[in-house]
Order: sequence, then C-alpha cells, then structure tokens
Amino acid sequence: MSRYISTPSRTKEILETYGLRARKGYGQNFLVDPIIVERCALASHCEDAVIEIGPGIGGLTEQLARHSRHVTAYEVDADLIPVLKDTLAEYDNVEIILQDFLECDLDGKIRELKEKYGQVSVCANLPYYITTPVLFRLFEHAEIPYITVMVQKEVGDRFAARPKDSEYSALSVEAQYLYDVKKLFTVPGRSFNPSPNVDSVIVQFSRKETDRSPEEIRAFYEMVRACFRQRRKTLLNNLKEYLQDREKAEAVLNACGIPLSLRAQEADAEMLQKVFEEISR
Repeated sequence: MSRYISTPSRTKEILETYGLRARKGYGQNFLVDPIIVERCALASHCEDAVIEIGPGIGGLTEQLARHSRHVTAYEVDADLIPVLKDTLAEYDNVEIILQDFLECDLDGKIRELKEKYGQVSVCANLPYYITTPVLFRLFEHAEIPYITVMVQKEVGDRFAARPKDSEYSALSVEAQYLYDVKKLFTVPGRSFNPSPNVDSVIVQFSRKETDRSPEEIRAFYEMVRACFRQRRKTLLNNLKEYLQDREKAEAVLNACGIPLSLRAQEADAEMLQKVFEEISR
C-alpha cells in the first residue's frame, strides 16, 4: 500500500516528476487516501468490466485494475495520458481513452465490454461541473446495474434525499425512479490534493427492474421537473401549469388518491410515477 498511486507521497512524486498541477478547469482533485480509494473500488461491483470517468493520475484506476478483469478509463486531459501510461504500466487490463465521456459511443463500448467480460459497472471520482450530465447519460443505460461515484457531499445529499428533506428535489426523484440510491461513506476534503473546501461522499446507484423505454424516462423527467418548478407550491398548482388545465390536474390527482393540498417536496418517486401513468392514459 505504501507505493499505491493514491498515497500522498506517491501522488506528490508523480506531480513533481511530470510538472503537473490540478487543473481547475477540469475540476481536478487527486485522491490521496489509499484506504478510501480501495474501499470505493471494492464497493463498486467492478469484478468483470468497469468504466471510469476522469482517472486523473490513476489512483482509483489502479485499485479498479487490481480488483476487476478490465478497466476502461475516459480522460479528457491529453497531458495526463503519458502519465497514466507510466503509472499504470504494470496493469495490462487497463484501457485509457483520450475523449470527453459525454461524446463517446457509450452504447458500442457497453456492448463490447459485455461480450468480452460480462457485467459492466461504473466507478468514478466525478468533477463537480460534470456530475449531473454524466449521471444522466449513464441513467439512460439499463445495462449498467451499478454506478458508484464520488461527488460533492451536497450533491450526494440531493440524490439520496427523501420526501420532506430540505435537499429533496426533482434530482432526487429522477434518480430514485430508476435506482436504489445509497450514500456509502463520506470523504473529507483533506483526502484530496489540493484539498477542496467541501467534503465529498461516495454514492451508489443500484438499478431497479424496469421496462421503461428511454423515451418514457425522458417524458417522466420532464413532468417531474415541472412538478418541482416551484417546490413550495402544491403539486396541483405545478401540475396545472404543466397540463395547462386545472380541472385535468385535479382529476389526475384524484384518480391517484393524492390530496390536492400535497406539496411537491412531499411526493415520492412512486407517487409521481402514478401521476405520470394517469396522464399518459
């Protein structure tokens, strides 16, 4: 463990060797706590194939390589490619791809990995500025049963929040519609180089059984966002604006057995799914 990439001394050595600094534009913060990094990898169901987004200098990648058959890591910073080829030289099961993950052929890569290795999971330390777009891209792929990500604590709290929690929002419903969401453990700011002013959290999304098409999922998300447009308003008032018809909104809620006085932050994913199904009829 003393020579793992994620130890403070080894990270410092790598950064000095290559004259590197964390780039704010890419949201880079390098993990320097090997115990947390290994815990994250072990919890990620990475035994077969795993996709990582933003490997940095390879701290988490190394642990994923130790515990999985194959790692595919997408890195957008060209300066880090030679670093990764060096730091991960002893692992022949790592594929580094220089590409923006949001622009990759994810369908094709998942098919390829499933054919060769079986189950495909995702494990990543996500930069704050791309957390939501990356996760929503992954949410479209039912073939990925587990997504384990490190995100800023406030973002993790929102994904895992329950009705009536102050953090509960459309984001909470959208995640919980398709996944069981669980916060695994907190990662203090001092576990990074450079140290951010906020803590992070490891969140795991475990896919629920669903036969919803991507089109249905997107339509449901559109309705949910409309229902949370003004969280302090009643669900009825938000739904009335979405449907542009108060009588229809009342009829939908009555058919679902939902009180007309209920507020959006009191409605869980299952309740809103009933509303969506009633509207779809």
